[in-house]
Amino acid sequence: MMTVSKTDADSVDWELFPHVADMGVRGFGQSMEEAFQHAALALTSIICEPENIHPEVAVEIRCEAPDEELLLADWLNALVYEMSVRKMLFGRFRVAIRGNSLAATAWGEAVDRERHQPAVEVKGATYTELKVLREAGGRWVAQCVVDV
Repeated sequence: MMTVSKTDADSVDWELFPHVADMGVRGFGQSMEEAFQHAALALTSIICEPENIHPEVAVEIRCEAPDEELLLADWLNALVYEMSVRKMLFGRFRVAIRGNSLAATAWGEAVDRERHQPAVEVKGATYTELKVLREAGGRWVAQCVVDV
């Protein structure tokens, strides 16, 4: 399976990478918050095209974890939970991180099977390939494998 990515201007915002039967999500950004936002977009792209989701409803999400990697897994799992419980898809995100706490807003809408054409269900983020790091050039990377 190939790597799929989304670029903005001259940089890569997020990408998917293959992992056995599951899928890896990787977000990039100039800040950790931006990398988390783009990892969420990568997660959504497994299900459908994020551009097809109308940002009609805002959902507040808060997480706390002992370190940055677990905070990423908690953030993505909170999104999966909100998508499942609310029967929604999210295509826009704003993340703020202070210490070990994350406060975010996810914008989306109710699933419209005809328009969104959901391909698979994401069951949750795992600790496999879980990394949050700042590269030598200053770019942040947030990644993990999600169970599909």
